[in-house]
Amino acid sequence: MSLEEKIIQQIYDLPESKKAEVLDFVEYLKTKVEEKDWSRFSLSSAMRGMENEASPYSLDDLKESFS
Repeated sequence: MSLEEKIIQQIYDLPESKKAEVLDFVEYLKTKVEEKDWSRFSLSSAMRGMENEASPYSLDDLKESFS
């Protein structure tokens, strides 16, 4: 029996209110996976083609000065 089949079998034995909680939890887990994939995709897309590009900033640009 696969993991999915075991999960489904366990869900069958739950009362309706608990099935709703399981659904909420599964939807929450899916959003966490989608957020992780999306953030990785966004960063890789933003940096695409810039691997060998020289930085326009120097160490002096990083120093904070007060007048």
